[in-house]
Amino acid sequence: MQIHHHGGATGVTGSCHRLQITPQQSLLIDCGLFQGADHGEADTLERHRIDFPVDDIAALIVTHVHIDHIGRLPHLLAAGYTGPILCSTPSARLLPLVIEDALKIGFTRDHDLIERFLATVDDRLQPLDYDRWTTVISDPEREVRVRLQRAGHILGSAYVEIDVRGAGEARGERVVFSGDLGAPGAPLLPAPEPPTRADRLVLESTYGDRRHEGREDRTARLRNTIERAHTNGGTVIIPAFSIGRTQELLYELEAMIHAGEGEWPQLDIIVDSPLAARFTEVYRELRPFWDAEAQQRLETARHPLDFDSLHTVDSHEEHQRMVAMLAASGRPAVVLAAAGMCTGGRVVNYLHAMLEDERHHILFVGYQAAGTPGRAIQQAGQGGQVELDGHRYTIQAGVDTINGYSAHADAQDLRDFVHGIEQPPKEIRLVHGDPEARHALAESLQHITRIIPDP
Repeated sequence: MQIHHHGGATGVTGSCHRLQITPQQSLLIDCGLFQGADHGEADTLERHRIDFPVDDIAALIVTHVHIDHIGRLPHLLAAGYTGPILCSTPSARLLPLVIEDALKIGFTRDHDLIERFLATVDDRLQPLDYDRWTTVISDPEREVRVRLQRAGHILGSAYVEIDVRGAGEARGERVVFSGDLGAPGAPLLPAPEPPTRADRLVLESTYGDRRHEGREDRTARLRNTIERAHTNGGTVIIPAFSIGRTQELLYELEAMIHAGEGEWPQLDIIVDSPLAARFTEVYRELRPFWDAEAQQRLETARHPLDFDSLHTVDSHEEHQRMVAMLAASGRPAVVLAAAGMCTGGRVVNYLHAMLEDERHHILFVGYQAAGTPGRAIQQAGQGGQVELDGHRYTIQAGVDTINGYSAHADAQDLRDFVHGIEQPPKEIRLVHGDPEARHALAESLQHITRIIPDP
């Protein structure tokens, strides 16, 4: 068997990996969009074109529904892929929402066309239970089974175990694709547990060269940032991915407000993203997949994703009014708005209005890929300059980053995942990371097995 990478091997977006089982049979794991500087600079349809054969793909397996893992699905179907789309049960609920949004942004706003495409996707979706083997290829020569395990990254996220057994073999080869692994202690989701066995492991390395703050530290930093903006009469702008990060932050903010008992009596928590609001509704419906801590909150009649000071902004007109009001009024607020890397969406309008006002604060809680406006603001910092939509701004707002709220495992978490595999892999391929992160993680794992930091 061979592993080929069609994205996400040398960067942090565009994840797409092929397990070539025979010349006529393969499995595709994820098919994500490229963002930022990954795979070329220009954000064009050509950049995302499927440039690999699809006739031999027996199944597409989706680890989770972030756009950098499923955003090329429309391109894949347009290229002629006709097979099933396998994913977890929660991902099957969330995936159509992500794809609908991707179609509106990158393809068409024709309602009928979008509905037909979503119907096609719905026909192909095959939800799988966690921790249960499913046969995807069965012929006289071999049997190929897949199993999804909780990855703790976002709701529905999974790492993928693939077991390939030839005819008459008592033990086949086990290949594991990590997808994106979550950090222990993340809100709402249980931490991932390593597989018992992995002959070959394809492992993400997003934060392979750094550690995250602990939960107490990150909560204290979030509280301090909000208090500074509250004192200054300003807004905390958090560029957040619509799914995962937004819901985790709402969970943490509800806990702070509940514990504060009126400490911030006039503080509004604003989700300015229709997509994030829809995801939050689905998150509420999928409560059985929450972790034990979140379940305990529900039992005490608390609603961590639906509380009194939480407001959602739906229409574009309401969004424009909210930006103007917060920029002018000095009313303290926390705004969570997409996109997470400031590559577009409503957060950009807040940045235009508030970057040059020292009352406000830009808070990054997720990875900012090279070449994105988020990375540029993060690197320039307060007092620096940044260009947005052709306009140059001098940043007067505060700029801070809290890596502890990342939905990704850090370097120690990734090492623990590998060390926890009872039968360690003969080979580890490091993907989904910048070169520095991949090589740092490779160096820390080289005593275990063969490491390929540049697949």
